[in-house]
Amino acid sequence: MIPSNIAEGNGRDSTRDYLHFLNMAYGSVKEVETQVLIGGRLRYTSPEQIARLTSMTAEVARLISGLVNSLKRKTLQ
Repeated sequence: MIPSNIAEGNGRDSTRDYLHFLNMAYGSVKEVETQVLIGGRLRYTSPEQIARLTSMTAEVARLISGLVNSLKRKTLQ
């Protein structure tokens, strides 16, 4: 769902729409992170795997945030 939201937003006609879909993608990253943490609490996977997965979700969140900030700066110019 995350890459689909990014792709759909990129295909839209306006930066405003793109930002909307990027925000949806960011929310989806947080959903994934929550599911990873729940899986860890239920001991479905190792603490090492949980740490690796949460690190990956944090990186995706940073990338999306960076793109959002870049687009916002661009629209203010």
